[in-house]
Amino acid sequence: MTAGTFPPIADLLPHGPPMVLLDGVVADTTTSLTTSVMLGAGSQFVVDGEGVPAHVGIEYMAQTCGAFAGLEARRSGRPVRLGFLLGTRRYRALVPWLRIGWRLTVTADLVFREGPMGVFDCRIGHDETEIAAAQITVYQPDEAAGMPVDGVERVR
Repeated sequence: MTAGTFPPIADLLPHGPPMVLLDGVVADTTTSLTTSVMLGAGSQFVVDGEGVPAHVGIEYMAQTCGAFAGLEARRSGRPVRLGFLLGTRRYRALVPWLRIGWRLTVTADLVFREGPMGVFDCRIGHDETEIAAAQITVYQPDEAAGMPVDGVERVR
């Protein structure tokens, strides 16, 4: 993967705070994207005394897939568009909780894309150890009924 200068993560996703859970893009290729998440006491979905439930990792993965599409769109001069998580296969978490103070790396590798459908192999790492993995299926229509998709008006 190559490091580079990337736009703010909020510019790559079609929704705004507090639901932008990622901190930023750290690397990309033409078929993959890696993002980072620093878990703090104020992070979304924190359970006091435990951390973030591991199943929230699915959303970190889905947002990384969305940021992949958003970065592709921006680089080709198109607006960032709304996408949908259709399904998750074989989500495997090696820990029940993602702990406060952990810096996570989330990688989405494009496996298949046909039209608005895409499949990504995703991984979450901490301290160079893979702690979660799944295959994510996403759908990005040209238009979503009743939802702004032009990248300007944010879904809240």
